[in-house]
Amino acid sequence: MRIGIDLVRVSTVRDALAAHGEHYLQRVYTAREVADCRTAGAVDPLRLAARFAAKEAAMKALRVGDQAVPLPSIEVVRDPAGYAELELHGPAGELARAQDVRHLAVSLTHEDQYASAVVAAEVGGATVQGDLLDNR
Repeated sequence: MRIGIDLVRVSTVRDALAAHGEHYLQRVYTAREVADCRTAGAVDPLRLAARFAAKEAAMKALRVGDQAVPLPSIEVVRDPAGYAELELHGPAGELARAQDVRHLAVSLTHEDQYASAVVAAEVGGATVQGDLLDNR
């Protein structure tokens, strides 16, 4: 297992939206994510911030390092029951396959001026070395 976590200040996303508008949205989010973050016709910076945190947390769980992984290649989608899930496209999907990542789970939260996400990655072929687990 690998874990990634990220915390985002909502004002950072709000400022990026104000300064760069549609260019910011296209550079960071997929069309489906933007549509999912619209409320009353406007894009909600709080929801966008949670998705940005999920993308950053996923990169940590995937151990991206110096590789070029465009943010839209990591997509936060909501299943019909309302839970968030991750879909990887292009470079992010290739990286996950190369690392034998078998499953990703994501949890989002946001309140007031902060949004956070945790991503857990199940990786195949992992072994426990040494005496890391106490089997008592």
